[in-house]
Amino acid sequence: MLRKIITFFCLTIVSLSAAQVGGETTYRFLNLIASPRQAALGGKVLTNVDYDVTQAIFNPATINPEMDNQLAVNYTSYLGDIGYGTASYAYTVDRRTQTFHAGITYINYGSFDGYDEAGNSTGAFTGNEAALSFGYATQIGYSDFYFGANAKLITSKLEQYNSLGAAVDLGLIYIDDYLDFNAALVVRNLGSQLTTYAGLNEKLPFEVSFGMSQRLENVPIRWHVTLENLQEWPISRPNPARTTSDLSGNQSSEKVGFIGQVIRHTIVGAELFPEGGFNIRLGYNFRRGEELRIVDQRNFSGLSAGISIKMNKMRFSYTHAKYTSAANSNFFGLQIDLQ
Repeated sequence: MLRKIITFFCLTIVSLSAAQVGGETTYRFLNLIASPRQAALGGKVLTNVDYDVTQAIFNPATINPEMDNQLAVNYTSYLGDIGYGTASYAYTVDRRTQTFHAGITYINYGSFDGYDEAGNSTGAFTGNEAALSFGYATQIGYSDFYFGANAKLITSKLEQYNSLGAAVDLGLIYIDDYLDFNAALVVRNLGSQLTTYAGLNEKLPFEVSFGMSQRLENVPIRWHVTLENLQEWPISRPNPARTTSDLSGNQSSEKVGFIGQVIRHTIVGAELFPEGGFNIRLGYNFRRGEELRIVDQRNFSGLSAGISIKMNKMRFSYTHAKYTSAANSNFFGLQIDLQ
């Protein structure tokens, strides 16, 4: 059974590896950071198998009974006055059927002033998108592997245009309780538009990611390493703003070598006191740091830091993520134990 699932993952990745990142797909909001905890650890985490019910939005294989009756709501003050949020809930029916998960991601792009081709005002318009997901995970036989899937219904309204889509996420995670080590492979957004905006069918933001994490034996720290967007190589493009000129006026574009390409797929993070009532979280997103940094100026792009505090049955989380000198994001989260 495990061999069949791994083979299916490999065939899926190969057959869809032509999918790209960065403005070539629709429903890009599906890959936004889902929670303050995820944001603090660099932006993408796949291996947390604990109380964090929001984790299942990104990796359905992490759905587990510890999420039972946990409700989480998260909000992000994003770039350009854009606001988006997520909500998650999990319920364990019994030990045989295990745990079911439901989640929603919503984004509001705000209000815009509309004009026709002659420059005449057509009034204000808005844009918003949402995705509703249902997930389930199961242990593969008596192994240390768990397989999960999310089914998603996607809706989008941009001015007068509407679109509807459907997708699935597939996750596979290995859990070694003895070493307290987890490794996960996730394939996200396998699907298509059911109805298009204006007759043109667009691809969904297909993504393949791999993650690892481990709690250190004698130190209350859990480290995380995530390799994102593995479906695309190379992932970096030369930045025209970093073109250089020599004394003769000859211009040279930015060159990104093999190591630079690997680094841009990498996210690292660490969580201090991961199982306690108070957590400190740090992360660094190498791709964000490289693409948004300003030459000859230190602005700490790519860094993120956050905290989490548990009080009775409520857990509050906050994260500040650095993008550029002019734009940063704040993430707020609340998880409630309804038991």
